[in-house]
Amino acid sequence: MPAPRVRDHAPVLTAAVTTEQHVFDLRRRAKTVAQAVGLDNRDQVRLATALSELGRDLLRPAPMTVTFDVQREPAALKASLRWRDDRAPAEESLTAVTRLLPQTRYQAGGDRSATSSNGSRGGRIDIVCLIPELAARLDLDQVRTLLETDAPASAIDDLQAQTRDLIASLEEAHNQRDELERLNEELTETNAGVMALYAELTVEHKDVVARFSEEHERALTLQRAFLPAGLPESPGVELAVRYLPAATTAEIGGDFYEAVDTPHGLLLAVGDVVGHSLQAAVVMGQLRLALRAYAAQGHPPHVLLEHLDHLLRLHQPGWTTTLCIALVEPGNARLHIANAGHLPPLLLPPNGPPHYLHEHGPLLGVGLPHPPAVSHPIEPGTRLLMVTDGLIETRRSNLDVRLELLSATAAGGPHEPEALCGTLLETFAEEPDDDIIVFAARLHPPLP
Repeated sequence: MPAPRVRDHAPVLTAAVTTEQHVFDLRRRAKTVAQAVGLDNRDQVRLATALSELGRDLLRPAPMTVTFDVQREPAALKASLRWRDDRAPAEESLTAVTRLLPQTRYQAGGDRSATSSNGSRGGRIDIVCLIPELAARLDLDQVRTLLETDAPASAIDDLQAQTRDLIASLEEAHNQRDELERLNEELTETNAGVMALYAELTVEHKDVVARFSEEHERALTLQRAFLPAGLPESPGVELAVRYLPAATTAEIGGDFYEAVDTPHGLLLAVGDVVGHSLQAAVVMGQLRLALRAYAAQGHPPHVLLEHLDHLLRLHQPGWTTTLCIALVEPGNARLHIANAGHLPPLLLPPNGPPHYLHEHGPLLGVGLPHPPAVSHPIEPGTRLLMVTDGLIETRRSNLDVRLELLSATAAGGPHEPEALCGTLLETFAEEPDDDIIVFAARLHPPLP
């Protein structure tokens, strides 16, 4: 008995997209349809990612429909987005989607049949993915039934699905399977630790005083689990870091740091999620792992900030974060700084006065554009110092005065990063009211 043929003008699915939950559902259903018609895992992820990116970019309260259909000649799965108002995709989003799926076509103005009452012609985007010839003759009614009974996923389920897709894409793009598997295991273990600790901390304790110290240690253990296990070894670069928790509270904060080799050099970063709570630590862990994953893709520093800003607004709305990124070029002769509202990094040349690098952009989480990174030449032996505000901010002193004191202390301190970090903690960190991170680097040309 021959396989049933797909019916003319019978789309597999037509869905309206007006809310973020609709975007989540669209991503999940795109993968289901793509899998059913024979696309491999790589193209499933690409189609789901492209529709998710366009869905977020074009999301408006006004209706937009997405239709999936199967073409016979050539055999292909076609996804079409249509709308009637004056919205248009951002150039960055359209470029990213076209790079993933070259057979993407945007038509401004749409069809005459889509003209709205206010005279707008609307628009449409068509994405075509070639499929095996036999897939065009599948019984797609079964796929329709599967989609109709598919239960909506939660935002957490969709975030986990996107994380898995991101890991698969990074494996394909950078052949870093071992590192990505370690990141995935770290994220899984961290999530399990968060849930276990949250369950314990929500239980009412009768003897608060007796358990304060124990709870504090558990909170610190959780926070340290979100921080890197070690620092990379990079030719010509000496690194040292110190993390000191606040001494006056059992609540954990969102201070974090990162150091990772990227296709464009060594990336160093220090950030601080605004607030002190278990949720602040969870947000910090998500941002650090996302920064590490995005950095492996080779994005420039200001694009990393834009991606993290979008991720924070999408999955943790209402939270803000400061973050300073320093990218050291291979050869260690040039430095690029992109700063999202964080304290300025301090540059200490071997033959000149110290000076702060005051390039600045907005906080992460507020949806404002980030300027490109600013480049600085580096002399051999230059030291770079990045800190969080817990080191120098106090209720009784002026911030500018404390920054000048930090500069003078660092300039007169040891040249070795390890010893410099120790000196700064001894000078500034007596009974801190906030978490402290001190991150120091000394840069030399690599040996031939």
